[in-house]
Amino acid sequence: MYHSHSKLSDRHSYKSLCTAAMFAAMTALTTAYLFHIPIGSNGGYLHFGDAFIYLGASLLPMPYACAAASIGGGLADFISGVPIWIIPTMMIKPLTAVWFTNKNKLLCKRNLFALLLAGLVSNAGYYLAEVALSGNWLAPLATQWGGIIQSGGSAVVFVIIAFALDRAGIKNRLQGSVL
Repeated sequence: MYHSHSKLSDRHSYKSLCTAAMFAAMTALTTAYLFHIPIGSNGGYLHFGDAFIYLGASLLPMPYACAAASIGGGLADFISGVPIWIIPTMMIKPLTAVWFTNKNKLLCKRNLFALLLAGLVSNAGYYLAEVALSGNWLAPLATQWGGIIQSGGSAVVFVIIAFALDRAGIKNRLQGSVL
């Protein structure tokens, strides 16, 4: 059976894929190397890489945003030397991306509300993952403060970058050429 795909559609898919790869790389590098602060004895660490997950989710079509979040987060755990967290991260990070929209400005009401939901999902997801890994329901509560700081810090970084990119009109410029 012959499937007709327009070259424009294929080009759009390649550009989205390449942009998603860029966001995965930025997420991994920002998470693993920039402001990477180890906390506790569970291998966890504070970082602001989630801001790039939020930016990717605000610019990319959802499947690409989720893939970038999963791959970028998983790579960060791998290169940070905490492989035990790779699978939980690759399951949790896409769930933080699904709340955002790429239809409006980066800094819109929905994306601001999505920051709260992403933080809740991330903290709940890592709590459950730590419960599964430790077999203890109480001990993982001690590291929740780190997740709250991480989510809040990433939200602040996202708001600052999104505000600047909206002011520069970057989304309109990228719409036709990249996304």
